Amino acid sequence: MALSQSDLMRLLQSLRTADGVETIRMLCERILQELIEAEATETIGAAPGEHSSQRTTWRNGHRDRLLTTQAGDPDLKIPKVRTGSFFPSLLERRRRIDRALFAVVMEAYVHGVSTRSVDYLVKAVGADSGISKSQVSRICGELDEELVAFKERPLDHTVFPYVFLDATCCKAWVNHRIVSQTVVIGTGISVTGHREILGHGGPPARAEPRVGEVGDSESKPFWTKFLRSLRARGLENVQLVISDSHSGLVAAIRTVFLGSARQRCRVHFVRDVFGVIEKGSGEMVAATIRTVFAQTTGEAVRAQLNVVADMLGRQFPQVKRMLLDAAVDITAFADFPPAHWKKIWSTNPLEQLNREIKRRADVVTVFPNPAALDRLAAAVLAELHDEWQVFDRRYLSEASMAELLTAQPTADDHQFPPQQKPNQLDQ
Repeated sequence: MALSQSDLMRLLQSLRTADGVETIRMLCERILQELIEAEATETIGAAPGEHSSQRTTWRNGHRDRLLTTQAGDPDLKIPKVRTGSFFPSLLERRRRIDRALFAVVMEAYVHGVSTRSVDYLVKAVGADSGISKSQVSRICGELDEELVAFKERPLDHTVFPYVFLDATCCKAWVNHRIVSQTVVIGTGISVTGHREILGHGGPPARAEPRVGEVGDSESKPFWTKFLRSLRARGLENVQLVISDSHSGLVAAIRTVFLGSARQRCRVHFVRDVFGVIEKGSGEMVAATIRTVFAQTTGEAVRAQLNVVADMLGRQFPQVKRMLLDAAVDITAFADFPPAHWKKIWSTNPLEQLNREIKRRADVVTVFPNPAALDRLAAAVLAELHDEWQVFDRRYLSEASMAELLTAQPTADDHQFPPQQKPNQLDQ
């Protein structure tokens, strides 16, 4: 897209008043922006305001993007389109992740916990064996500034009726020992049906402030602190929280999201059932439990749970007790629009995030400290969040979300008929 005469004069005036470094940054920013706009025009099939038979969609504003380069940090604007998605090919989607991985490997080297494999990794990412602590500090500091801004951004720009919570574990050095550290993740589905990463965290492993917080347990204080941080950033009006059944997590949800329903992940529940039956009966029991989720109405779901509990109770009385004890939580989805059921009855949507963090963490194997693990996890989540926003894909349709807002179910709406009340076994 060619610059107009007035644009050229404004750019010239800016360059006259800027110093040498700023001049290079401004020129870089202008050139990159022009290349982005040209690629957008080619993708759309028409320039802004142009009538063309080749047009495939229309521009719909811009999305800000800060790019880190050796010439400075130009502020770019990525065009948004009404249908489909557009992301310029010259930008690196995973730049933050690569920088985080680079910082982690260098930090491991400097702290003296590296092995030959870490030394190899250092060279593989483009550095020599000699790495100074000042290099590590500078790179980590620049990256942390970005990640803190992502982690602390406000959440009051929209409402998230559905919130998913889960955790994954990686290894890190703590007090001269290799221990398992938990990274907890929260995502939400907004009223428009879009997904966002709300945040990540865990209990602090040391006193000084860090980008985020990864920890060594899943206790109630651990989760309560994380959930309250989401509330403090503006997360309100949550209707359903989807999670597994860790006692600390459940207690924290009931404390922080009072009045919200909780859906126990059905996948985790079936795994718990496998722990109390013999291996050969697993498929039969799982198939029987799945019939609960094959029903088409909330009443039928709860009636079928009662039937399944009686059927399995003849051979597996402990499974019957588990079903009835968990009845309210594993059928909470049934009070929400049927179009949403498959997307909200488990924490499966978080599996992609867990896998991506694990994939990157496997490169390092053991992190030099919890802060290094947190930095990489934050970078992975920030990049995935950016991709969700750029591609503008809805996880749930806007029409079905409108139906949800009209219904407005609450935790008190999740009731069983008298014959299906949980926590009551046949005598």
